[in-house]
Amino acid sequence: MTGQVRVHNFAISLDGFGTGADQSRDAPFGHAGGSLMQWFFGTRRGAAIHGLTSAARGVDDAFSEAWDEGIGVEIMGRGKFAPTPEVLADESWRGWWGEQTPFTTPIIVLTTRPRPAFTTADGVEFRFLDASPAEAVAAAREIAGEKDIRIGGGVQTVREFLAADLVDHLHLVEVPIVLGRGERLWDGLEGVQERFAIESTASPSGVVHRVFTRSLR
Repeated sequence: MTGQVRVHNFAISLDGFGTGADQSRDAPFGHAGGSLMQWFFGTRRGAAIHGLTSAARGVDDAFSEAWDEGIGVEIMGRGKFAPTPEVLADESWRGWWGEQTPFTTPIIVLTTRPRPAFTTADGVEFRFLDASPAEAVAAAREIAGEKDIRIGGGVQTVREFLAADLVDHLHLVEVPIVLGRGERLWDGLEGVQERFAIESTASPSGVVHRVFTRSLR
């Protein structure tokens, strides 16, 4: 059985932005700061990643924990790994996480400027590939086998995989903020909802979890 292609814990603002403007080394989400991921900090996974000592269980926690179940590899775009092509080209840059990452599987970074693969101190391999979404999925299946493939972001990458009709499961977290500028997920995807069955779950934290599951063809 072939594994699914999944997106998890992908936060967007009320006006559809998945990141703010002016992304930099010091601001992975641009002018949005930590506002898009504030809900995540209260989960067990989010607390562990950010060095926090307490975390409440609940709706947000249940959704966040599904992130790694059955995943064999992650595909991410250049923007999730590095803020600019120039930073990516600097081989001393190992991503925002450094040598201790939140990942448990190999990572494929999509970029038009591939660089040599490396493995972090915690054993996570990063490979760099210039490929279309379909080519990237084919390469990822060679690694994942029958396990699922996670599309990790950023916004452009998720949008391109949706446009190519390659996503089977999409978990969005709608955060009650208005960013006004940045990178919007839905641009060019008119009618994409028709491919999916959609369920929405409101959380006491104020976010709404929307799960898009591919409808039977």
